[in-house]
Amino acid sequence: MSRALQVNDREKTAARLLRSSAKNSYDPEVDVDWDAPLAEGKPYIPFKRSSLYGTEYWDRLTEEQRVELTKHEFASIASNGLWFEVLLMQMLLKQFYDSDPRSNHAQYALTEIADECRHSTMFGKAVDRIGAPAYGPVPLLHLGGRFLPATLKGPSAYASILVAEEILDRFQRDQMYDEDVQPLVRMVNRIHVLEEARHVTFAREEVVRLMAKCNAAERAYHQYWTALVSYCICYSLINPRVYKAVGLRPRDAHRAAWENPHFQDTLHWGGEKIMAFLREAGLVGKPGMRWWRKAFLVR
Repeated sequence: MSRALQVNDREKTAARLLRSSAKNSYDPEVDVDWDAPLAEGKPYIPFKRSSLYGTEYWDRLTEEQRVELTKHEFASIASNGLWFEVLLMQMLLKQFYDSDPRSNHAQYALTEIADECRHSTMFGKAVDRIGAPAYGPVPLLHLGGRFLPATLKGPSAYASILVAEEILDRFQRDQMYDEDVQPLVRMVNRIHVLEEARHVTFAREEVVRLMAKCNAAERAYHQYWTALVSYCICYSLINPRVYKAVGLRPRDAHRAAWENPHFQDTLHWGGEKIMAFLREAGLVGKPGMRWWRKAFLVR
């Protein structure tokens, strides 16, 4: 495909996404009832998705402690989602800096940044509303996040963000209509899922377009970095400090979670859709296979 045709297709996609954004966008300040009481006894994520479900630790917890654990796991996932959004916004702003602001593609990048600003606010308000800490990533990954937007470029940058977004999307789609889950969490999930679908389309097309330009060495480089960052994403979802909220020693409980076949299955299930796309795009290869397996995204 010629460069002119590629640019034209990219502009058409961006124009369509701009129209969709104008018709189907939400304001969490208005569309979420932050004053509604939390539902007594309802978990914040389904029990079967808890990192300790099926372990000896889970069996020792009372029903109330299990609900409390899901509250803190939701807070960890949401605050990590906020961290991912901030990294994505930095990357999009860097891209916009060198773009023609008249183009649909550049304008959609700004529109997505506006969406992500609202999502970050929504996640922060949700964590505050349920009365949990904003755990975010473990300290080493938080430090790495300061440098990642400056060092990760090209298809691996978009692919890494896609892994974060699409794993979260799989979790949220599973929960947003589950009446056993807290109504506040379901509404937050619904808003994020509906708006994130546009962002996934945008990023997937960028990955395909950029990978088509890569030689063998560049492909190997992007395969390695996509896998490594994806492992860090999976590792950071549940901050070890969440376990302290139910009286468990963080280090021991976190080890049990990562050795838990149920949680490993959950991570694998969460990555099924994005991994199929990354394989097709040429981003799953030998250079990164160790990290894919450590993240349980490949078996």
